[in-house]
Amino acid sequence: MDTGSHLLFGTTLTGLAMLHPEVSADPVLFQAMLTATMVGSQAPDFDTLARVRGYSTYIRVHRGVTHSLPALFVWPLVLALPIAWTFGVWAHVGLLLAWIFAAVGFHVLLDWFNAYGVQCFRPFTRKWQHLDVLSIFDPFLFALHAGGVLWWIASGTNPGLLFVAVYAVTAGYIAVRAAHHLRVVARVRHQLPYEGIYQVAPGFHWFRWQFVVETEDCFYTGHVRGKHVEVKDIYVKEAFDSIVEASKSTDGVRAFLQFAQRIHVSCSAGQDGYVVKWRDVRFWYNHQLPFGVDVMLDRDMKVTGYSFGWKKKAWAPPFV
Repeated sequence: MDTGSHLLFGTTLTGLAMLHPEVSADPVLFQAMLTATMVGSQAPDFDTLARVRGYSTYIRVHRGVTHSLPALFVWPLVLALPIAWTFGVWAHVGLLLAWIFAAVGFHVLLDWFNAYGVQCFRPFTRKWQHLDVLSIFDPFLFALHAGGVLWWIASGTNPGLLFVAVYAVTAGYIAVRAAHHLRVVARVRHQLPYEGIYQVAPGFHWFRWQFVVETEDCFYTGHVRGKHVEVKDIYVKEAFDSIVEASKSTDGVRAFLQFAQRIHVSCSAGQDGYVVKWRDVRFWYNHQLPFGVDVMLDRDMKVTGYSFGWKKKAWAPPFV
């Protein structure tokens, strides 16, 4: 999910940790716990530093090894020891380890539930996992946890039981969204006549979803509004020719192919050569495919350059 939500959930995990009498009674341990859960909630996304080495490196690294099964155990060790040393709470280092593990695990779990995906089962598989249940920012979860923090500040009381309720509602909400997602997928399958792979992704609105259907020959994209299913665009799959194959030599295309799942390729000719456009149809929006790689080649099919990333404004959908 987004950075702000992860930091907020780190704060509410501290409130939950105050069920331990020693955390609620010791201001120094409380500060150490707050630091531990907030940093732990953000730690898997430290891989965004790879952006300085270019977008291709970022795509290869982001939500990969830092979100893997071994990372669930490495992050607590990396973070708990310096935090215990900084605050002088060595006697409670085990408690810090446990709550950092919870913070990291909750981060990875939430990322698994959205549409971008995460390689959370590495090293057993590098396959991208995504449950397509939650958007990158969920207004309900943010409001729920922010409301809990405001109540905590206003009341000044031990928030342990309050956040037991908050996390119980969180679990129930995610379960309801998951069940709703299954119903929407079934509805789209029932109303459309295509044989293929169906993927339905959430939006900010509870009853608005968008889908991609991949068949042998085409991609169909569309919306679900309540019970209404509508196909918006059709993208015909084009055969890979020698020009498309030549574009695979670029680092950007190699990184794209490691991540993308619904791949559409198009090739156009110009006065100076060719442009090959690789797109991931999962992230369509408003009749456009904004995520992918554009590779420029000359008439001899030699790569002259490429651009990789989002062809949209930072504040424009889709938010993944």
